[in-house]
Amino acid sequence: MNKKTEILDEQAMNRALTRIAHEILEKNKGGENLVIVGIKTRGVPLAKRLQEKIKKIEELSLPIGQLDITLYRDDLQKAVQSNEPEIKNTDIPVDLTDKKVILIDDVLYTGRTVRAALDAVMDLGRPSQIQLAVLVDRGHRELPIRADFVGKNIPTSESEIIVVQLKEIDEIDLVSIYEK
Repeated sequence: MNKKTEILDEQAMNRALTRIAHEILEKNKGGENLVIVGIKTRGVPLAKRLQEKIKKIEELSLPIGQLDITLYRDDLQKAVQSNEPEIKNTDIPVDLTDKKVILIDDVLYTGRTVRAALDAVMDLGRPSQIQLAVLVDRGHRELPIRADFVGKNIPTSESEIIVVQLKEIDEIDLVSIYEK
């Protein structure tokens, strides 16, 4: 990787997440019946941050879960008794049936991760609605998937790479774009 350009620093990331939290509450007329689900790996800490921001705004603690779609996609096994898919390393503490699920991820690119996440969520219950929030939308979709809430649109070329760093994982909050 050659040239690095910083796109979002800690303050800009915080502002974007605060705005997304407000937009989620506005679109859903509050937080009733919402469940926040972070897509592993970097969607999980972002989901926790959004949960905290919504709690400050509405004094409401939304249920939060995490979805591991990599294992879902690659290691789908049938549970012995029910013949239903067994999802490993996924932790969603509430029944998703008739809930509004807000999927959280760091970067939306081709849409394939979101498609896998949609399949995984549907295997866990039948939500009334699924919405998508991403920190960065970089374009180049291969599937007809669009985020409901976007921290920052960053048009990129296919030769560029977006790197999201989060304090919880990388000890720094920073979004950068690298040219190959």
